[in-house]
Order: sequence, then C-alpha cells, then structure tokens
Amino acid sequence: MGEQGATGRPSRQEATVREAKALAHPLRSRILRLCGQREMTNKQLADRLGRDPGTVLYHVRQLTEAGFLEPAPVRTGDSGALEKPYRSTGRSWWLDYPLAKAGSEDAPLVPLLAFQEELHEAGPSSIAELARFMLHLSPEELAEFNARVLAILDEYIATDGERREGRPAYGGFFLLHRLAE
Repeated sequence: MGEQGATGRPSRQEATVREAKALAHPLRSRILRLCGQREMTNKQLADRLGRDPGTVLYHVRQLTEAGFLEPAPVRTGDSGALEKPYRSTGRSWWLDYPLAKAGSEDAPLVPLLAFQEELHEAGPSSIAELARFMLHLSPEELAEFNARVLAILDEYIATDGERREGRPAYGGFFLLHRLAE
C-alpha cells in the first residue's frame, strides 16, 4: 500500500507508467476486484469471467508484475490437487489517478467499463444506492468536493479488512465529469 499519511492510513501516490498500464484494461480491473473479495486461482478467475485461462493468466501476470496481485499460500483444492491462488495487495486504491498515464485517450474509461460488466453480472436488484446529479462548482469547490468524497472513501477502504470482514461486499463507482456545453 501507499506510505502512511498523517492519519496513520496509507496516502495516495502518483502511479508509475507500469502501474498505469497494468490498470488500463477492463479485464484486469475485474480480476483485481475479484481477488480483492477472496483469493482465487487462475482457473477460478477464468471460469468466473468466462474467459480462456491463457488470456486470464496473461493479465494475472501483468497485475502481479506491477504489484497489484500477489500469490497466496498454495492450498489443496476440492479434487485434492494443489492450487495456486492470487490475492489483491490493495495497492491500486492508493494510486492517484493512474489511468491518465496509461498512454491511451480512452484509458480513464477502463474502470467504468469494468464496473458496467460487474453491475450487469450482479443485476439491477443489486443496486443499494443510486444518485445522479448536476452541480455548478468553481475550481476551488470542485477540489474541495473531490477531497471530501475521497476522504470518506479512503477511511472506509483503509479500515475495511479490520472492521468489516465477513460482511456482504459492495462495489461502487464515483465519477464526476464536466458536462458538454
């Protein structure tokens, strides 16, 4: 995770080009989310995502090399065979707008594409809250708004494993964009 901030929680860091490129694919974003929920093997990921295991392994390796996934302890599966699961390191959350460096104009849309797939898979009944809004903000107000929203999210993310393990998992997406004139 990031370095410790004044609150004792990790602080956001600027993404490296390698980190940004690793996050610049919707399938990798989904793999990170799944491995953040529980440790999963390459086969489990491929089955869950409906993808070829070779394709998934390529993306798992990209995420592992960038430090976003790590091997979990080898375990014995249901069939008695040894399994090599992966888990999220949590580092991706603590990067400051990494997709701006990914080298593609559409890279910032990757999390949105992954979120759409996740929401489609979960279905409309999975929505716990939905708010669509429009605000008129000065640059200073926009900076304050973003800082306040991220502070709330950071607090919950930083304490998630220690306080709420075993509770239902909720995914979310916060996107604020300037409207076309």
